Amino acid sequence: MLDANLKTQLQGYLTRITMPIELVASLDDSAKSQEMQGLLQDIAALSDKIEVTKGDDARKPSFRISRVGSEIGASFAGLPMGHEFNSLVLALLQVGGHPSKEAPEIIEQVKALEGDFRFETYFSLSCQNCPDVVQALNLMSALNPRIQHVAIDGALFQEEVEQRKVMAVPSIYLNGEPFGQGRMGLEQILAKLDTGAVARAAEALKHKAPFDVLVVGGGPAGGAAAVYAARKGIRTGVAADRFGGQVLDTMAIENFISVPHTEGPKMVTALEQHVKEYDVDIMNLQKAVELIPASGPSGLIGIRLESGAVLQSKTVILSTGARWRPMNVPGEDEYRNKGVAYCPHCDGPLFKGKRVAVIGGGNSGVEAAIDLAGLVAHVTLIEFDVSLRADAVLQTKLSSLKNVSIITSGQTTEVHGDGAKVNGLSYKDRKTGEAHRIELEGVFVQIGLVANTEWLKGVVALSPRGEIEIDQRGQTSVPGVFAAGDATTTPYKQIVIAMGEGAKAALSAFDHLIRMAPAELETAA
Repeated sequence: MLDANLKTQLQGYLTRITMPIELVASLDDSAKSQEMQGLLQDIAALSDKIEVTKGDDARKPSFRISRVGSEIGASFAGLPMGHEFNSLVLALLQVGGHPSKEAPEIIEQVKALEGDFRFETYFSLSCQNCPDVVQALNLMSALNPRIQHVAIDGALFQEEVEQRKVMAVPSIYLNGEPFGQGRMGLEQILAKLDTGAVARAAEALKHKAPFDVLVVGGGPAGGAAAVYAARKGIRTGVAADRFGGQVLDTMAIENFISVPHTEGPKMVTALEQHVKEYDVDIMNLQKAVELIPASGPSGLIGIRLESGAVLQSKTVILSTGARWRPMNVPGEDEYRNKGVAYCPHCDGPLFKGKRVAVIGGGNSGVEAAIDLAGLVAHVTLIEFDVSLRADAVLQTKLSSLKNVSIITSGQTTEVHGDGAKVNGLSYKDRKTGEAHRIELEGVFVQIGLVANTEWLKGVVALSPRGEIEIDQRGQTSVPGVFAAGDATTTPYKQIVIAMGEGAKAALSAFDHLIRMAPAELETAA
């Protein structure tokens, strides 16, 4: 099952196991069960602290990693390969007693949770968002015996997925009831379980000393701004709703100069590690809701957070990024995650053998259609313009696929469903005005981005598209407030450009600080 190189690497990791574990396998006569048995036997052969035993779980094939003599363990229903192989390795180590690198206060918070928590997570092997959830819940189950977790490959357990109407991954259930969908880290999960955590965090934030530079947003622009500001030796903070931003949802990155290929989550991990090398106060899961311009003798700019806490700083860099642009048609919100999806890599495997539409004929839309064509029965690509806008090489590939239909000059007008899931889509032919309806089970929206700037209206000058207006130095209309990245009027929304703009904004903020009058600096200090 595992090749020689992978076995050698895995054997090195497994030397860190300090407590014996069992791989309790529940198998049947299927080919997947045979693959699982081979995988588990390969793993057990690499460590004298691991053995394979027989189980009888209702889900087959599945296995539980169990710490001998305790209730500690984590389970997988399906083969945890692809993006989930790292989840398997971490689960083996953590159940086997290897300590986590999470902050001590987070670990203690998990251990202190009271109650019984039985988590189930549906994932797909091509989903880059799923490992964060799987790894967080596996760690929790390795720390607290009253927490149980099973990660389920939705593509392998289709009947179960249909019964629970799971149409987006990751989908998390707690004690049989829906708990959450989409990427969630350990801190986010804890915040939902430990309701007092938000209030405690808000109280702690209220007492933070003012920053020299406060970066709002933790994507490529925000990360670069934090590094450049911290290197100047000034007090730097980052308040981010989700560190990493939209890059976390990006599958393949092949245009970041000097790095031929990487994936979004991998890049975010490296970015966060780089920021943490400096004295930067990272405040994750903190959503900004109001910018308070400097006024009065303090000369400090305020950022009010959703929790109610207000952070203060001499300068602010806004790098709040963007999110997927919705179609804003009837049925879209109603059937979001019930057939309406925005990540073909994550959710595509759940539509195996079904009919789907892709909305948007740019690079992202055409790439999505190409990927989905290898999984689903049929793809209908609908583009509003008179022709596709994707690169020629992508259009050529798309046209060669027999199970793809291309509709141009098509305006999507409504998403239809039966109350539980999508069953159709209506569009208007913009040339003839004729209305059409397509019967299908999924709609993947790929029509660009919208800036996360609603909270800045009336305070900072915004373009008609809602982007923050900046000059060549990244300065906004508010003194001391700079901006960078996809939330701004800077053209070409690319990671490499966002990083450069973040660095420029930080240098501009530092220049602003050193040019402040001495009296202003003393007052703001």
